[in-house]
Amino acid sequence: MRIGEVAERAGVSVRALRYYEEQGLLAAYRSPGGQRHYAPEAVERVRFIQNLYAAGLGSKAVLQILPCMEHGILTQEMHERLLAERARVQAQLEELIATRDKLDLVIRSGQAHRSGATASRGSVPEAGHVT
Repeated sequence: MRIGEVAERAGVSVRALRYYEEQGLLAAYRSPGGQRHYAPEAVERVRFIQNLYAAGLGSKAVLQILPCMEHGILTQEMHERLLAERARVQAQLEELIATRDKLDLVIRSGQAHRSGATASRGSVPEAGHVT
């Protein structure tokens, strides 16, 4: 699969793929003409790398984690590192869920307020009041 196709399927830029290759996160082989080609699994790998980055891991951490994910072989140190990263991601998820719940509350109360205000005034907003 050529670089542009992997980029499109994975939802990243060609530049990101080149960066991943430079960091040792992604491997490509070169055609006789020098074009990069990737295995079909590269798309899923890139998506996983993106998820790890989104979770706050840096290139070095991702580089250490990927072989463990692929081969299932963990040292005690890497096992502890993965547990710590998982706990950090879990804490992020809990914060995001709490934020989402607060937004839902504001949305619900705003909808109730707008419905009540519209019913009591008709559908004409007061001067200087945004509904």
